[in-house]
Amino acid sequence: MKEIVLIKLGEIALKGLNRYAFEDALKKNIKSALYGCGYFKVSIAQSTIYVTPQSPVDMDEVCDRISRVFGIVSFTRACVCEKNMDDIFAKAPEYLEDALKYAKTFKVEAKRSDKKFELKSPEICREVGGLLLEKYPHLTVDVHNPDVKVVVEVRDFGAYIHAGNLKGAGGIPVGTGGNAAILISGGIDSPVAAYMMAKRGVKLTAIHFASPPYTSERAEDKVQRLLKKVCRYAGPITMLTVPFTKIQEKIKDECEEELFTIIMRRMMMKISSLIAEKYECAALITGESLGQVASQTIHAIACTDEASDMPVFRPLIGMDKEEIIQISRKIDTFDISIEPFEDCCTVFTPKHPRTRPVLRFVKYAEEDAHLYDLIEEAIENVKITELR
Repeated sequence: MKEIVLIKLGEIALKGLNRYAFEDALKKNIKSALYGCGYFKVSIAQSTIYVTPQSPVDMDEVCDRISRVFGIVSFTRACVCEKNMDDIFAKAPEYLEDALKYAKTFKVEAKRSDKKFELKSPEICREVGGLLLEKYPHLTVDVHNPDVKVVVEVRDFGAYIHAGNLKGAGGIPVGTGGNAAILISGGIDSPVAAYMMAKRGVKLTAIHFASPPYTSERAEDKVQRLLKKVCRYAGPITMLTVPFTKIQEKIKDECEEELFTIIMRRMMMKISSLIAEKYECAALITGESLGQVASQTIHAIACTDEASDMPVFRPLIGMDKEEIIQISRKIDTFDISIEPFEDCCTVFTPKHPRTRPVLRFVKYAEEDAHLYDLIEEAIENVKITELR
């Protein structure tokens, strides 16, 4: 029995004259998400995207991948019928068996966009409902709160039968919101921040700071595995690993201990801004949440922002840790994030970091440390890894 996936659009439907650009981006992202699953025709008509397999495919895998494509509000796996009641009658009982055999109540809903079809919507509901009651006598009809809602759609290109919609990822298609660089560590927060910005259409480049021998290769591998989880939603990501050891050691040797963290983060911002510009990114993204640690107070954030020449997005800024953990579990990054391989943010952590740093004093200390030659050296030695 031939199956198809019917995809309903979310915010894209409200985009007015720009709608076609969003639709084209979504179709491209769907094809990319389905790479390796088989061959598909992806087309759009009547505010619905049709994903039609052109070869044998695993439809469970297809639906799983589609569920993670941003820009889709809902979708359904449907049986393809010819546009006549005989074919609908022949296929409906068998196709709906898994949905109906354990249900107690059901209803039939018909959507007839082809007004030339032989029956009107109420007549389709009555005929199909009668057939299903005959085939599954344990069922009763409940039009208000059924266990299963059977839908028969009669469209321009064919008729389709399915048992309700599946929830999509929402948001808007990746690539329609511009490019930005995510500062990625091995913790819980930054992968969630990456996911949330990808949901708003942002194409991601990842910047990771490594400090061997204080951080291990396993820590970098951990970040790559986190990003691969994010790739399932955000598409391919370029990861740029910055060697940060010399800068951190210089900060430790030359700067006041309670300023270690704030100066380190300013260096990260400066380096990330320069790299992001090179990779045509228009903003930076961090996983900071207000007040979570000493470097994430209002005063500390103001100091770090001053080091960047571009906007800094913090999608987690008003969230508490439990909210962030819930999303990390949803996108399957939590278990990797809690693996005990530390990133460079934990290197040389001061016992009493300053929570209300004064910018002019921070800049004096930074200038006295003469870090700028080391910044250029770090950028020249960035390692590039392509992830998908």
